Amino acid sequence: MRYQSISKKEVKQKTVTRRTGAYALMDSLKRHGVNHIFGYPGGAILPIYDELYQWEERGEIQHFLVRHEQGAAHAADGYARATGKVGVCFATSGPGATNLVTGIATAHMDSIPLVVVTGQVTRAAIGSDAFQETDIFGITLPIVKHSYVVRDPRDMAWIVAEAFHIANTGRPGPVLIDIPKDVGLEEFDYTPVDPGMVKLTGYRPTVKGNPRQINQALHLIHQSQQPLLYVGGGAITANAHKQVKQLAETFQIPVTTTLMGKGAFDESHPLSVGMLGMHGTAYANFAVSECDLLIAVGARFDDRVTGKLDQFACHAKVIHIDIDPAEVGKNRAPQVPIVGDVQQVLAKLLRRYEEQDILADPNQTQVWLKRIQRWRQEYPLEAPQYPDTISPQEVIVELDRQAPDAYYTTDVGQHQMWAAQFLKTGPRRWISSAGLGTMGYGVPAAMGVKVALPDQQVVCVAGDASVQMNIQELGTLAQYGISVKTVIINNGWQGMVRQWQEAFFGQRYSSSNMEIGMPDFVILCQAYGVKGMVVKDRDELQDAIAQMLAYDGPVLLDVRVTKNENCYPMVAPGKSNAQMIGLPERRQQEQVAEVVDCSNCGTQNPTTNHFCPVCGTKL
Repeated sequence: MRYQSISKKEVKQKTVTRRTGAYALMDSLKRHGVNHIFGYPGGAILPIYDELYQWEERGEIQHFLVRHEQGAAHAADGYARATGKVGVCFATSGPGATNLVTGIATAHMDSIPLVVVTGQVTRAAIGSDAFQETDIFGITLPIVKHSYVVRDPRDMAWIVAEAFHIANTGRPGPVLIDIPKDVGLEEFDYTPVDPGMVKLTGYRPTVKGNPRQINQALHLIHQSQQPLLYVGGGAITANAHKQVKQLAETFQIPVTTTLMGKGAFDESHPLSVGMLGMHGTAYANFAVSECDLLIAVGARFDDRVTGKLDQFACHAKVIHIDIDPAEVGKNRAPQVPIVGDVQQVLAKLLRRYEEQDILADPNQTQVWLKRIQRWRQEYPLEAPQYPDTISPQEVIVELDRQAPDAYYTTDVGQHQMWAAQFLKTGPRRWISSAGLGTMGYGVPAAMGVKVALPDQQVVCVAGDASVQMNIQELGTLAQYGISVKTVIINNGWQGMVRQWQEAFFGQRYSSSNMEIGMPDFVILCQAYGVKGMVVKDRDELQDAIAQMLAYDGPVLLDVRVTKNENCYPMVAPGKSNAQMIGLPERRQQEQVAEVVDCSNCGTQNPTTNHFCPVCGTKL
């Protein structure tokens, strides 16, 4: 689909001056509020970098030279997640552009707004297999929200304005702008295009929500005895945390969040049940298995959340609120679908409640909340302590204690799940690759966060395997003095791979042991000019974290933890969320008869039910 701007004739013309395509790009970026760019130069993009030099000299834009283009994409991604603004990264043609692909896909899967600028061979050479030519436009089509090849420098300002509008309107996502080398060099009569001057006739997302469906949702909430709010990343994008809290407190609804939704609801709040899904809390997974109303807010029913889909909230009616109509009903058909901006829809629902005569019954969900509290007491998340080693969980707990207000990024693996379980973060303070599960994401993403928010504490929780995928970005941290604190949960394994091999592949540990060839991280840090520390004993942990946080500059803390610790609870593949492994033994015994079929209609019910909610038959 081609997005069209309003006619250029409708725009009042500004002063026209002779400029190059590269100037038009930089000027347009600045007009759209860009102050920081992450990138790596090369032949095809040199005209743009030559122009960028002037803007840096004047102090108008700061560029951060990464050590690998993937790091540029992840840094721009972290920048965007922390601020809600569009992140920007540059790379040259060919391998420079293809090195961005993983970062673009990461942003696409998690709905993160990026504008990605790539250099390209000259217009005449396109399609001739010229040196460092790749069709990055075609390569990235499945993983961008929209993309452009700039054929005429006179279109540059319009394309940049469209790109920013598309990237951050509706459901956000990455937009690619591919610029041939000669387009950057060509001079033309330049007329600036400011934000707000572009109206896209083909892209007008629904944001307000249908009033009739909002009334239907309110009716279901009033009827429900066992409701559950299921909050995803869309609530973060929409800055809807205040509305989520108000809805939960008004109707006394417990709240569970996805990995992307962490921070949308205060996890120390009595109504919070934490994260649900494959490594969610036991009480969140039991709650979603037995609720009678599931209110999905900016969530997409991802397989890592739902487990066995046909048993996910199988007794519940569903209200699904999302700005992307393609997500509503994609995996689970809702009784009430509401397409719109999460913040606006929830605000409208709450206003409608205040206008009507029916008040919420404060006692309506008390039995349900007491039941959840009992699960919480029976199956708490605990950080084990072993006599001779540090557990990974206690490292996370100590980080949370000493830096409760930090912005946290993670790599991907067991450490990511432990961090999700034990860190209590606020909105936009949890930054992790969820949909794509990109190892190597944490350090460059933390770089982007710290650049955006230099006065905030930024901590990356990494694994010893993940961190090595983009560890070269320590050089970028050192060059610019970016004070990111990186904590490696070092167990000498690809931890999550090892856990799956142990549980499902007969303990055949194929290519998952990382100890052989593991670098000395302290010496490696010295080579990059970064402070390196190592902790092997529990008695050292508290002081080491305090020293790391207090140090003025980038630090990497290597914490040697228990080697064979597994991340529990865990929902095994093909199982329902109520069928977790890693719970106490007595609960495992109870789970043998976790589900019973209704003798009348055949509906599967948890054994805790006394009557079938479908036909009312006694079980």
